[in-house]
Amino acid sequence: MHVVITYDISEDKRRTKIHKILKSYGQWMQFSVFECSLTTTQYAKLRNRLSKLIHPEEDSIRFYFLCECCQPKVERIGGETVRDETVFFA
Repeated sequence: MHVVITYDISEDKRRTKIHKILKSYGQWMQFSVFECSLTTTQYAKLRNRLSKLIHPEEDSIRFYFLCECCQPKVERIGGETVRDETVFFA
């Protein structure tokens, strides 16, 4: 499954931990945005790890799932080149 993950974490220490976890699952694209290609198992593990770290009353993590036919419709202007060619956005 292809997922765009965004986060808004209020505390620096928690935000750094979230960033490090997400970096091990996908490509960091912008300050609080990651693009990931995950199996169902990887997604479940990632979601579980993240939910243990956040403070739901202060923090927010959003998961946007893209279907196979939507992936080619993603357009990008500017920014760094994608560092990992296995990421679904070009």
